[in-house]
Amino acid sequence: MDKAKVFFTDFHTVAFGDGLPTKLKKLIKKAGIGEIDMDGRFVAIKMHFGELGNISYLRPNYAKAVADVVKALGGKPFLTDCNTMYPGSRKNALEHLTCAWENGFTPLSVGCPILIGDGLKGTDDVAVPVRGGEYVKAAKIGRAIMDADVFISLTHFKGHEMTGFGGTIKNIGMGCGSRAGKTEQHSDGKAGIDEAKCKGCRACLKECANNALEFDAVKKKTHVNQDNCVGCGRCLGACNFDAISFSHDAAITSLNCRMAEYTKAVVDGRPNFHISLIVDVSPNCDCHGENDMPILPNLGMFASFDPLALDQACADACLKATPLPGGQLARNMKGKGFIDHHDHFTNSTPESEWRTCLEHAEKIGLGTRDYELIVMK
Repeated sequence: MDKAKVFFTDFHTVAFGDGLPTKLKKLIKKAGIGEIDMDGRFVAIKMHFGELGNISYLRPNYAKAVADVVKALGGKPFLTDCNTMYPGSRKNALEHLTCAWENGFTPLSVGCPILIGDGLKGTDDVAVPVRGGEYVKAAKIGRAIMDADVFISLTHFKGHEMTGFGGTIKNIGMGCGSRAGKTEQHSDGKAGIDEAKCKGCRACLKECANNALEFDAVKKKTHVNQDNCVGCGRCLGACNFDAISFSHDAAITSLNCRMAEYTKAVVDGRPNFHISLIVDVSPNCDCHGENDMPILPNLGMFASFDPLALDQACADACLKATPLPGGQLARNMKGKGFIDHHDHFTNSTPESEWRTCLEHAEKIGLGTRDYELIVMK
């Protein structure tokens, strides 16, 4: 496979010159986004709206810059993300949209509609085959995302407590999975029901195709028949009371590989383009309801048609950077008994691991890790 082209520009601006959103527009145009036929087509722009309390997510201004370019090319853009598998402010479409609005994402501020990809309860998904998949045969992807004619990812590149960093592959693979899809990636386990939270409404029973949920008419509670449960996660979105949960017990290697395969399911067979910003590099995911100070400096904006090359380029840029003083990474490096892994992400969170994700992504044909970095001033 030939080298992928990854385009880069830094965050420098000049007084009375163009602002960063305009600079982002210039970058993605130079990277070739205009080569995609968007005329009259629905264009999904996948991003993370940030959990309430977190303020390190990408500003809406960047989303508007991308939406403006898409509209100028004749496309019909919408911002999208899928609901979370865990209780929080984004576990159903109503709360998710409210969270997005509170964090500044409105049709007025971003210049296009906002749709939650897997519907009201996170159950509106499509089973998408994964060509060459070893862990996933059919990924459960939010229906609105798969209905789009063109797919664009807009990623906040930052650290992550499990996968080392949250980059383009995580934004797409994990982010586009429905609640059941996220469960499939995260967990090798089966459902569990907290009787104290169960209201006995039996809504979950309608979602189970395996006779794994049984209602106790005496207690008026539902419980799980572990012999029948296949761990599909469909019941998760049906419960409005957070009574159903799955243990996050998938090995990190398995999680990484599943994310790569979910990403391939999303982008395979349709025009796609990817953008990643290394800014406010918090040590943990934007799914946290808080964010620690950045571990690395703001490095720049990257764009490519290849999501794997983009992640590799961003990782390489981060590994070459000098840690910011006072951050989790710098503190760890000064700590007693520190073991240098020569990897900023592992040094920041030693139990995390990211390389298997990129290796597996290349193995299944998602893209290439070999790239040419083209710098735009």
